[in-house]
Amino acid sequence: MKVAIVGASGAVGQEFLRVLDEQNFPIDQLLLFGSSRSAGRSYRFRDKDITVKELTRESAADFRDVDFAFTSAGAGTSRDYADVITSGGALMIDNSSCFRMDGDVPLVVPEVNGEDAFDAPRRIIANPNCTTIQMVVALKPINDLSPISRVHVATYQAASGAGASGMDELVKQQAQIVAGEEPTVEKFAYQLAYNLIPHIDVFQDNGYTKEEMKMFNETRKIMHAPEIKVSAMCVRVPVMRAHSEAIWVETARPVSVEEARAAFEAAKGVVVLDNPAEKVYPMPLDVAGKDPVYVGRIRKDLADDCGLSFWVVGDQIKKGAALNAVQIAQYILDNPR
Repeated sequence: MKVAIVGASGAVGQEFLRVLDEQNFPIDQLLLFGSSRSAGRSYRFRDKDITVKELTRESAADFRDVDFAFTSAGAGTSRDYADVITSGGALMIDNSSCFRMDGDVPLVVPEVNGEDAFDAPRRIIANPNCTTIQMVVALKPINDLSPISRVHVATYQAASGAGASGMDELVKQQAQIVAGEEPTVEKFAYQLAYNLIPHIDVFQDNGYTKEEMKMFNETRKIMHAPEIKVSAMCVRVPVMRAHSEAIWVETARPVSVEEARAAFEAAKGVVVLDNPAEKVYPMPLDVAGKDPVYVGRIRKDLADDCGLSFWVVGDQIKKGAALNAVQIAQYILDNPR
């Protein structure tokens, strides 16, 4: 098994290294690629030091006989080098937004639509947006009980969603404020420390941000449900890692809290933490670094007879990025065609 990581020096690239090892993914040879800035760096993987190579138009020979190429170097790099990466037959599992809505590129969350991974004529599979991934993992067990017609979601997204530089800026701002200094603002639109920013990605003509529209469009594609209406409000919060979501769904028939809880408990990739009397519910502080999607605060929607409300927390870098991509590859290996 020959595996490549493109964007190895970034936050998600480093998470790929950890997840591949944690999941005991079968690898005989691992190749690391990056920009000219990261080329030459060395990273240790399973007792071997592997040097990062620069990704160029002449890299096709390096990708010969690669089975899986995990890419997380930005949409521009994915677009410009997809032909190079797949030229030797590699299956490219791309973490950028570049191909997600292309009709001939599957958008996959294994717990929801794993079979779509086998229909990849361009040898490219797209990894969904982090907020979409954890939401659809939680939506599927409810949708299996009764089709969902409407979703309202408010996200509380950690600094990790902006990469290593976003996390570094939050730490720096907190230290500067404690020291009585003016906080540095570079990565985010405003100071994130001790603040909330209701703005992630660029605003669209309809008043929603691109991040919010990703949740609208990607949910429909992954769940094969163009009729589902999704309205999102995405907010950056001063949390280091792990995204949280408050979700309200409307189903075709009323679904009881007991039914919903049983469905969540039986769902693959979901852990239920829901005992308000004992103050048990998911929080990003506890979920950071963990694999599953955690669900709590399950209750009826008082504004909708066919509505449910629940709280979902997942690690953005793990399940929201690297882990989901590795699980796609593992799904393919576990279900040979």
